[in-house]
Amino acid sequence: MLLAVDIGNTETTLGVFEGEKLRITWHIATDIHRTADEVASLLISLLDNKSLQISDIREVSFCSVVPPLTAILEEVVRRYLGISPLVVAAGTKTGVRVCMDNPKEVGADRIVNAAAAHHLYNGPLIIVDLGTATTFDTVSENGDYMGGAIAPGIVTATEAMFHKTAMLPRVELMRPERVVGTNTIDAIKSGIIFGYVGLVEGMVARIKRELGVQMKTITTGGYAQLIAAETNIIDEVCPNLTLVGLRLIYRMNES
Repeated sequence: MLLAVDIGNTETTLGVFEGEKLRITWHIATDIHRTADEVASLLISLLDNKSLQISDIREVSFCSVVPPLTAILEEVVRRYLGISPLVVAAGTKTGVRVCMDNPKEVGADRIVNAAAAHHLYNGPLIIVDLGTATTFDTVSENGDYMGGAIAPGIVTATEAMFHKTAMLPRVELMRPERVVGTNTIDAIKSGIIFGYVGLVEGMVARIKRELGVQMKTITTGGYAQLIAAETNIIDEVCPNLTLVGLRLIYRMNES
């Protein structure tokens, strides 16, 4: 079995593949203060809860945007599994040509998403990742990463508003019944949810207009379903896009 791990700034997503099938996924809070032993203990517990042993994991592929945790997970895999993980980073064979001024600036997760999306849906594509940041990535018909845009994520923006205002409360991010809220809670929900729908629709329209080609739009990330349900510009929702890409890239790099 292959363990794929996407270490994000806020959340870490793990998945176990049996062949090409994604058998199990977990979402845990990213914590830079965990030691290697604590991470190993958590991993063993997660696997045990699904009647799996750590010895069942024979391959590991991961990407990370949190450098301290990159080293920690590498240590866990080497010490507890006795194998060398594939860490997707600059220089890893991904099948994606990065057409940026400085290719090393692009987060590994965005390249992994590009590889997975091109594999699953061909191209050209727009990938909208609704995570800690909201990112818009473009992939050419040939699978090249062409660049994109970055905006604050839904939770990031909501938390910033909560901390920077004296009287606005923290709210649960769910669809309000009306756009015009008749109380503060519903007004915040409307502004956040429908505001981000507008952001996604506007950015996708601008990207298509600027590039001048027909493009399929793919969305992923924790709030993909919530936003996709409110617009018709999303063609595919793929919550586990990054995990799929990690498995794909691992296979590309097998010796």
